[in-house]
Amino acid sequence: MKKLILLPALLMLISSAFAQSDTALWLRHPAISPDGKTIAFGYMGDIYTVAYQGGEARRLTVHEAYESDPVWSPDGTQLAFASHRHGNADVFTMPARGGEPKRLTFHSAGDVPYSFNPDGTAVLFGSTRLDHHKSVLFPSRVLPELYSVPTEGGRAVQILTTPAIDALYSPDGNSIIYHDQKGYEDEYRKHQTSSVARDIWLYNTADSTHRQLTSDVHEDRSPIFAAGGVRYFYLSERSGSFNIWKAELAETEGNPRQLTTYDTHPVRSLSISNESVLCYSYNGEIYTTLETDRPRKVEVIIRPDRRYNESVIEKIDGKAGDYAVSPNGKEIAFITRGEVFVTSVEFGMTKRITDTPEQERNLHFNSDGTKLLYSSERNGSWNIYEASAARPEEKYFYNATLINETPIVETDAETFQGKYSPDDSEVAFFEERTTLRVKNLKSGEVRTVLPGTYNYSYSDGDQYYTWSPDSKWLLVEFFDNNRWEDQVGLVKATGKEDPVDLTQSGYGGSGPKFGMNGDVIYYTSSKDGYRSHGSWGSQSDVYALFLNEDAYQRFKLSKADYALWKENRKEEKKAAEKEDDKKKKKKDEDEKAEIKPLDIEWDD
Repeated sequence: MKKLILLPALLMLISSAFAQSDTALWLRHPAISPDGKTIAFGYMGDIYTVAYQGGEARRLTVHEAYESDPVWSPDGTQLAFASHRHGNADVFTMPARGGEPKRLTFHSAGDVPYSFNPDGTAVLFGSTRLDHHKSVLFPSRVLPELYSVPTEGGRAVQILTTPAIDALYSPDGNSIIYHDQKGYEDEYRKHQTSSVARDIWLYNTADSTHRQLTSDVHEDRSPIFAAGGVRYFYLSERSGSFNIWKAELAETEGNPRQLTTYDTHPVRSLSISNESVLCYSYNGEIYTTLETDRPRKVEVIIRPDRRYNESVIEKIDGKAGDYAVSPNGKEIAFITRGEVFVTSVEFGMTKRITDTPEQERNLHFNSDGTKLLYSSERNGSWNIYEASAARPEEKYFYNATLINETPIVETDAETFQGKYSPDDSEVAFFEERTTLRVKNLKSGEVRTVLPGTYNYSYSDGDQYYTWSPDSKWLLVEFFDNNRWEDQVGLVKATGKEDPVDLTQSGYGGSGPKFGMNGDVIYYTSSKDGYRSHGSWGSQSDVYALFLNEDAYQRFKLSKADYALWKENRKEEKKAAEKEDDKKKKKKDEDEKAEIKPLDIEWDD
């Protein structure tokens, strides 16, 4: 009897397990239909719809291009969405029940649909095409304008030259609600409190005026009109994580009231039906709620075929990211698809160095090419690792059978852009994006060479430095005298002295490198080229800065003139020449030549 009772229970558990395995995750950009019966969303680069109650989703697009950001027409018969079918995002429409999509935009800039107009005859979309000639904003590819394009096809018209993200008409068409964009911070950055944080605005279409509805230091986004058009819902981080808030349109700040109370992940992609059913995504799943109800998760089942083979062989010609050439010129290390590879220049043999779910970057060989540095985002932060062949008899990476990996810098801080000193005794790196530090590989001690206060970072990898040939100095780019312009600086690797400003120019200097065995520094600057005082567009030249007079004369003079100049200085340089002779003799005796320290004449 027990067996007869347990068997149905077991079958129910198995059935439940199979059903659970079909439940889809990481559903993006959900949008509920005006009648509240259907939800459109993006999944694995295609547009799907699912019933409001949940269940098996229906796939509407099958193209290999990436599709996203579906929005409904007011009558619920059409969907607009973005598709990369022609190389960049364009706006398409298609019947909500499925059918052949119709392309509405044809510009080379990326176009993303926000909503339809009230009668469904046009689609509002954002695009970085062209600022109005009277706009005070400087032209930027990251600050979009607002456009409208007819659903029947035709010319797109600019509505606003200023950014108006997630723009949505009021039911009567008299206003547009949107959130602004003041700068180029990543849209998915969380917990930002700054002057660049987004706010909610209302645009009056009759008199072309804007009214700011929120002014909180936290992010406010994705506004939608409530039924009746006198209130609005939006997403805000003012309570910690993005949640749904409600406010009155008639008032600035509008006595906001929080509706959801998530504290771990952000709420994204807010939409609403005509009956005020709210729909949004949270932690990769879709939820619906009424203003007075608890949120309900929509169970979405997707049983798609695999679009691509599980493994493919691809040519990576032109697809490598970072790369580094070994000192002997026989190997090239490169990054592709987030992994480190090393290939032979002569034989074409390639060895995979890393095989991790995390991204790797920032390659650098040591002086003899037997070790390779790279950064990897592991255990919650960027760290620096070193690879080497496990067997000493295997001289090259490309034919090594086993690879050893050793952590060089592994902390909770963000550390990357590691570089060996020329004598291989130390590794320099950036910590928390702007602080230049050095680790002694023998003692393990880490010291700060250039504090982070000397620079400002917009994105990973936008800082620069390089070692001097004698491993005692570092060339850096840094801000000096509170000027917002990079200068070329020389700082001792001991970390005990401030950087010396070598360029001292209001037009800056960048990309400094050593030449002539450390006697010259060459860099680029726009100080004598075409200048753009407003924003960007200047032209740079290459300059050489000589660290001592001997190097300058050797570079400038002919061989004969340089010989005469040297002879004239012979008496005053006798002592130095004797010392040089001793060093030359010692150099001949040593198996490995000693690299001379930098000879810097600071005066003049």
